[in-house]
Amino acid sequence: MPVVIVTGASSGIGRATAQRLARNGTTVVLAARRADKLAALAEETGGVAIPTDVRDPAAITALVERARAITGRIDGLVNNAGIGGAASVLSDDDIVVGMVEVNLVAPIRLMRAVVPIMKEQRAGAIVNIGSVAGEVGISGAYSATKFALRGMTDSVRRELAGTGIGITLVEPGYIAGAANKNRANLPGPEIVAAAIESALKRPRRRVIVPAKYRAAVAAANVFPFLADRMYAGKAAGKKELKGRL
Repeated sequence: MPVVIVTGASSGIGRATAQRLARNGTTVVLAARRADKLAALAEETGGVAIPTDVRDPAAITALVERARAITGRIDGLVNNAGIGGAASVLSDDDIVVGMVEVNLVAPIRLMRAVVPIMKEQRAGAIVNIGSVAGEVGISGAYSATKFALRGMTDSVRRELAGTGIGITLVEPGYIAGAANKNRANLPGPEIVAAAIESALKRPRRRVIVPAKYRAAVAAANVFPFLADRMYAGKAAGKKELKGRL
């Protein structure tokens, strides 16, 4: 059975991804800080729970070593852990730095840990979870981390071309969950989980889900002045912190 690491696995997109992968025969290595939730999910899915704070380099090393010990391989990595909020440029420094550590530095460290293993195997797949906010700058430091992750994902894909390692960026729009509890009629995290599973099997450059956001992203990139007008005076104000650790 393939072995896939999923960070931020205790809730939302990470949990839905772990459940979907497990149903289809994958051994899922569940990484998050909430040990109780991980244990319950491991019992449900038959996965391996490894409580992990992705801000800690030693914890990342231990996670990857334990994952590899299962079969001697690591077939996939889903960099899903993340935190959001803090849209204003005036947001406190500790909030901004924390967001950069989780949303950008942690995925880089995780990729750095698994890539040598996947190179030895001549196979593997990495899926980084970005955001539509990484295409349209409307969420301050959160957008900045997701823009940066998009650039890093592009760079890693080009660096590893020909090695057998696939690199995909999955960019969700608004998805039902605790972070968007005030928004109605949103698709559930299962739609993102399906995109992640597909990307692990057949890596692609970038996947935007739901598909309805693709036109908006294209328009914002081709006609940025339209986004300027649409979000003028509206791209700030949040100071709460929310996420999937």
